[in-house]
Amino acid sequence: LLWVVIAAVLMTVFQNINAPQEAKNLDYSQFISEVQSSQIRRIETEGFTIYGERMDGSEFKTVRPYMEDPKLIDDLLEHNVEIIGREPEQQSLLRQLLVACFPILIVIAVFMFFMRQMQGGSGGRGGPMAFGKSKAKLLGEDQIKTTFADVAGCDEAKEEVKELVDFLRDPSKFQKLGGRIPRGVLMVGQPGTGKTLLAKAIAGEAKVPFFSISGSDFVEM
Repeated sequence: LLWVVIAAVLMTVFQNINAPQEAKNLDYSQFISEVQSSQIRRIETEGFTIYGERMDGSEFKTVRPYMEDPKLIDDLLEHNVEIIGREPEQQSLLRQLLVACFPILIVIAVFMFFMRQMQGGSGGRGGPMAFGKSKAKLLGEDQIKTTFADVAGCDEAKEEVKELVDFLRDPSKFQKLGGRIPRGVLMVGQPGTGKTLLAKAIAGEAKVPFFSISGSDFVEM
């Protein structure tokens, strides 16, 4: 999308650079008068639009009325005016689409820019639009070396979660008896008492992946 916006901007810039200077508008009746007074050097016709250059080098533009003027050609030839005809310029379909969609692309690009700024701002926690951006770290079962042997103390807690380890190792054994795995286990205790270490030991004993995320991230959500 960014490259499309850049391409559209470049096309617009080049179009403005290559565009001819806007000639001064001239009334058609005044144009006829200047032709008859031999003030016109040459003209270029594009549909009903006539671009011309005077003897003094100044340029003009006029629009021929939607009616036939057979005398005009005679007047031009009689006063030695160079006549050049060209087909009306037709823009390509791609160019027309780019010109039509350019404002929309600019709005989308600005919106995406601000969205990224908001997601990346506000320090390490992300901005108010960072909702749903997970900061959890996944450790594969082969990366977890922690077991119950690495958890000092907490003997009562380890005994309570051993059944959970058995269920994670072989859930089919419990499912045959109609057992259901708990959706979660809430560990309560002061900071630094080994709750995270015990959770990692459960994953290590059960040989399952381990997701790690801090409680402050849940508060943020």
